[in-house]
Amino acid sequence: MKAMTIKPGVSKIGAVHWERRLFDSLIPLPDGTSYNAYLVEGKDKIALLDTVDPMTSEILMEQLKDVEKIDYIIAHHAEQDHSGCIPLVLEKYKEAKVICTPKAKTYLMDLLLIPEDKFITVEDGETLDLGGKTLKFIHAPWVHWPETMFTYLVEDKILFTCDFLGSHLATSELYATDECKVYEAAKRYYAEIMMPFRNFIEKDLEKIKDLDIDIIAPSHGPVYNNPKFILDAYNEWVYAKPKNIVVIPYSTMHGSVKKMVEYLQTVLVAKGVIVKPFDLSVTDIGELAMALVDAATIVIGTPTVLTGAHPMVVYATYLANALKPKTKFVSIIGSYNWGSRAQDQLSQMITNLKVEVISPVFIKGFPKEEDFKALDKLAEEIVKKHEEAGIL
Repeated sequence: MKAMTIKPGVSKIGAVHWERRLFDSLIPLPDGTSYNAYLVEGKDKIALLDTVDPMTSEILMEQLKDVEKIDYIIAHHAEQDHSGCIPLVLEKYKEAKVICTPKAKTYLMDLLLIPEDKFITVEDGETLDLGGKTLKFIHAPWVHWPETMFTYLVEDKILFTCDFLGSHLATSELYATDECKVYEAAKRYYAEIMMPFRNFIEKDLEKIKDLDIDIIAPSHGPVYNNPKFILDAYNEWVYAKPKNIVVIPYSTMHGSVKKMVEYLQTVLVAKGVIVKPFDLSVTDIGELAMALVDAATIVIGTPTVLTGAHPMVVYATYLANALKPKTKFVSIIGSYNWGSRAQDQLSQMITNLKVEVISPVFIKGFPKEEDFKALDKLAEEIVKKHEEAGIL
């Protein structure tokens, strides 16, 4: 990957990790990812904005081989996919200083063992003049770690946002030309990484709304030369009320829960509700996370395993609780034979969700006529709640 010019004196470097399929041993990457670094060359000084994941360090160092000096390394975020190669860059450019927030300094010293005398910490709104290129630093805590910041390049109207507004998408293109594909990748990224910090993101969207922005340059995925595209998407995901959607993550062992899910889906669809079922034995957890962004209701479906919920359902419930979607209503359906505490177990796992719990439907064995009637009642209650919320 060669340097790509964004504006005179501003170029995108970094690495495209085409084959990576899992992030943090947790997050699926169906489209790979990229680690974007940027060079900003002023008349007097040169700054490198972020580095790359150590797995791709050779690519970054090859790109820097003809760069005679770097005066500053701007560390927006201490996570190693951005900061992991700072020690290598400091080894090559021994006079360079690392610029970051005070909290990031502590994290980088702990994670990468960078000496304290290599740091310059900056406060919110502080600027740095490179000679005709002015960097303005904007603190953005909890997007998605507490030490994060953005950089605004004043003269060129470029906002460097690190993880914020990014996407796990491997691409050789500089700009987000295929907006449909980028939208899906960015939504997946928002759902998996940013959604738990929605309240902080609201403040950051407010903080940058008056900036004159020509280009948004995140640290994953393509650069946006149409900033409105990604800002509009985030405003929808963050501010818009949930949609007329019921998400049903479920597991089934002998078919009882599957039959319940199929019946409930049929009844809800007939009443005008969009239903998205996810069989957790084959589900890409990122697809589930994306569905949660818009869902007004979650119905958790589980068989009983050793008196408790199925382990896959426990995991999905934990995930939904951690992601904190805008969901308004939750219910639980399930089946057991000789006894179950799954309902209580799952109810205790959704304490982060500001939801109204709709009466669960738990049945004994395979669903019978009276059980289908109970599911009819659940569907009616969901429809009623959606109507009252003004989304149906």
